[in-house]
Amino acid sequence: QVQLVETGGGLVQAGGSLRLSCAASGTDLSINFMGWYRQAPGKQRELVAHIRSGGSTNYGDSVKGRFTISRDNAKNTVFLQMNSLKPEDTGVYSCNIRGYGRTWFDSWGQGTQVTVSS
Repeated sequence: QVQLVETGGGLVQAGGSLRLSCAASGTDLSINFMGWYRQAPGKQRELVAHIRSGGSTNYGDSVKGRFTISRDNAKNTVFLQMNSLKPEDTGVYSCNIRGYGRTWFDSWGQGTQVTVSS
């Protein structure tokens, strides 16, 4: 089973920046999809950004121009650089990575809290 370990997150003032990372354990992984989702209190989980194996990216409308998703293929790691943070960006951020190891996997990180104060 492929496990994900997230790092980053924390408390930041509005206008500040944070960087999240998510690393997938295992070797000989063929990763098709790496994404970040977030869930604010009382709201449904929403897509923040994703990046596919070919490098194409997609962002949620609320983060376009402020967040950047990137990946390090050699380390099976995905990053989320978050700039110009707003209080409404507050939530639990979780990474999702899908692909093939010995079999297909669809793994989620443990979630990390991001809190943006006004």
